[in-house]
Amino acid sequence: MTTPADVMVIAAHPDDAEFGVAGTVAQWTREGRQVVYVVCTSGEKGTSDRSMKPELLAQIREKEQLAAAQILGVREVKFLRYPDQGLEETPQLRKHIVGLIRMFQPSVVVTSDPYRRYLWHRDHRIIGQVTLDAVFPFARDYLAYPDLLEEGLEPHKVEEILFWAAEDVNYRSDITSTFDLKLAALQCHVTQVKELGIPDLKAWLRGFCRDLAAGENFELAEAFHRVQISGYPVSQANTLRSST
Repeated sequence: MTTPADVMVIAAHPDDAEFGVAGTVAQWTREGRQVVYVVCTSGEKGTSDRSMKPELLAQIREKEQLAAAQILGVREVKFLRYPDQGLEETPQLRKHIVGLIRMFQPSVVVTSDPYRRYLWHRDHRIIGQVTLDAVFPFARDYLAYPDLLEEGLEPHKVEEILFWAAEDVNYRSDITSTFDLKLAALQCHVTQVKELGIPDLKAWLRGFCRDLAAGENFELAEAFHRVQISGYPVSQANTLRSST
C-alpha cells in the first residue's frame, strides 16, 4: 500500500531534521507539499543527566519530535526505534528504508551527509549512506527486494537527494521567512537544547543561518549538497538555490 508524499526526511535522531532542514520543510508545507519524517532511533542516549533512564528519554524525545513536526506542518512521523548509537549499515536497515521510500514515493529525499569528515556522529554517517544506497539503486529495482512486491510496494525512482551538514555545499535555501518556525520547532527539543548549553539559542541560530547565506541575496539559509538523479526531472518541491 502506498501513501504518496512529495518529500521524505530521514534522520538518525529526533532533532536532527530541525537543525538541518526545518526552515525548508516549513517552506514546502506552506506551498502545500506533503512532507513525512522517518526518525531511525529514539535518541535514548542523548543526555548527560545520569539520573535519566534511556526508556524515559526515548519517550520524551519522541514527543518533542512530534511537537516540532506539528509546528512545521509535517504530515506524518515514522519512528523506527533502532538503538541510538547503534545504527549499522545492514541489509535489514536498508530494506526498511527502501520499503518506506516505496510506500511514500517521494520525489525528494533529505538526510544527513554521510561524507562529512572527522567529527560526525556515526549514526548520522550511517543513515546518510544507507539512505543514499536505498534511493539508488535499491528502491528503483524490483529485483532488489522482490518480496516487497508481495506487500504492494512497487519500485520507485526518487528524483533528487539533499544532504544537510554537507561540507561540499552546492545549494542554499532561503529560510528568512520561515526562520521563526525553524526556531520554534527546534525549541520543542527541550532535552537537546539544554544539552547544547547555549545562553541565547535564537541569536546563535540566526548567526549560524546567516553564515550559511553568505554570498546570497537573502539573509538566512539552510545549506545542502544536492544530488539530482540523472535523467529525472527536477522536482517542483525543490526550492533550493544554487550557491555562488
